[in-house]
Amino acid sequence: MHAHEHTYGPSETGSVVLDIGGDTGALIIYTGRDQHGQEIEISRDDEPRTHSAVRERRVQDGTFHSAVYPDLPAGFYTVWWDDRTPAGTIAVTGGVIAEFVWPSSTPRGAD
Repeated sequence: MHAHEHTYGPSETGSVVLDIGGDTGALIIYTGRDQHGQEIEISRDDEPRTHSAVRERRVQDGTFHSAVYPDLPAGFYTVWWDDRTPAGTIAVTGGVIAEFVWPSSTPRGAD
């Protein structure tokens, strides 16, 4: 998990705009409440990493915690547990919202 932490209020229904279509998709990483405010980094191939903060999301059926990446070029992305350890990989497809569940235990090889 990236070391930066931010304090954000909850995100209400309809407050996240996803810009998907063509060769652009989106990614939602679902986490537990304990990750609230943490930033999760992702990267595609050898490109620089990008990050998004985990926020509480309020929807009609309740609440959940997630990091949202609203406009990603299609491709395979590494989700980073920390600076050196991948938590996993996910394929992002144009016009589709990819979903990744944050691991509940530390991946092999993490600090």
